Amino acid sequence: MPKILIKKAKILKENDKEIILEKPASYLVRDISKDFHCKEGVILKKEFKKKDGAKVKTNTNKEFTLISADFMDLYKKMKRSAQIISLKDVGVIVAYTGVNKNSRVVDAGAGSGGLSCFLAHICKEVTTYEIRDDFYDVVNENKKKLGLKNLNIKKQDVLKGISERCVDLITLDLPDPWNAFDVVSKALKTGGYLVSYSPTIIQVADFVNKLSDDFIHLQTLELIKREWEVKGRKVRPITTQNVHTGFLSFCRKIV
Repeated sequence: MPKILIKKAKILKENDKEIILEKPASYLVRDISKDFHCKEGVILKKEFKKKDGAKVKTNTNKEFTLISADFMDLYKKMKRSAQIISLKDVGVIVAYTGVNKNSRVVDAGAGSGGLSCFLAHICKEVTTYEIRDDFYDVVNENKKKLGLKNLNIKKQDVLKGISERCVDLITLDLPDPWNAFDVVSKALKTGGYLVSYSPTIIQVADFVNKLSDDFIHLQTLELIKREWEVKGRKVRPITTQNVHTGFLSFCRKIV
């Protein structure tokens, strides 16, 4: 099992000021059968046999805490080619559609597999469609690294048809999602959810205005996340942030 190495920052406090003596560090160790090399030194492979929470040291006497990597540790390190849907948007999709261990999902297009991989972690079965060879290869690589046996990857154009039926959720990350209404309607169960992710509001308008009679538009939203810096008495929003990611349009099949 992969491991995580975590080193806390060392801070000196003098006269209400904080001086960082040593910056924090974190490493994902995928292969624990070998010695691990990093800029703080080398950690011998025998150290990875210790229990979670154990303290291990490099050959330069830098101390780390050892814990087992979980899904999120591996997910954050997944390979990216196309920009993935952010975790804040993934979370809204999961919360607003209620997908769970019994859900069957179709996702198109896959990109780097950020959304499809996360959904496969919590759902019964996920099928993702992708037409680009390079993206298809990246999703396959991420699937293997995350151990997602219930993720099916198809190198096909979703606009030409979806073979899955009685699906609980379909997600679209396409430049022209309104062209998918016919194939989506055939695959989605009555009461199932259709969610479209678009980077521009013009795409949202075209999608909602062209929505077929098989669906009702529930809502379109943009989730804004603002991170804060907390260092002693210095507490303020981080100055440089990527606030806008995209718009999510939620629809439901009613026939």
